Amino acid sequence: MSSRILIIEDETSIAELEKDYLELSGFEVELEEQGDVGLERALNEDFDLLILDLMLPGMDGFEICKRFREVKNTPIIMISAKKDDIDKIRGLGLGADDYMTKPFSPSEMVARVKAHLARYERLIGSGSPENEIIEIRGLKIDKTARRVWVNGEEKNFTTKEFDLLTFLAQNPNHVYTKEELFREIWDMDSIGDIATVTVHIKKIREKIEFNTAKPQYIETIWGVGYRFKV
Repeated sequence: MSSRILIIEDETSIAELEKDYLELSGFEVELEEQGDVGLERALNEDFDLLILDLMLPGMDGFEICKRFREVKNTPIIMISAKKDDIDKIRGLGLGADDYMTKPFSPSEMVARVKAHLARYERLIGSGSPENEIIEIRGLKIDKTARRVWVNGEEKNFTTKEFDLLTFLAQNPNHVYTKEELFREIWDMDSIGDIATVTVHIKKIREKIEFNTAKPQYIETIWGVGYRFKV
């Protein structure tokens, strides 16, 4: 059964191009021009991935992402003509899994769609008879239930935040570059776009660290990358 994708995009030529490339790769694709209508469809219908434009009539991509993430964990790829890092940081902070800047290669978009779907399917399809737990100094990660507690208080994590935290916690005292983390968590080589990793590390620290200026879990190794300290 082919994966079902919803594209919320008001530029018809771009939406049709994305649709054509995805359908050639075997995906079932639906288009929606209005932001508010797109959100309603995304919440009430079963889609495997959303491709979300930022500037939309009815409701912008940021608000759609925020409201959708309160209910569902389906992967979101945000697409925008805005090249500013602040927009990328805001989009990822609201729960988008990826951010692509127009103009982009349709082939690259398809590759990213496949990578996000494959990872998400592995996550929801992986079951084990007993929950796998990681516990480190007040931090408890339930890999099976995909839940995190800090000193007994449960914290909410987006899909990619959880994946990144778990990967680092499973490989303590190992220094990873941003490129290595991007490749591991996003299943693709960083195409000059590793700000995504920095944003996610910042969001994770805000949730697990007592003092983000002096992190006790995820250390920055200046000039190299990050290390989970035990």
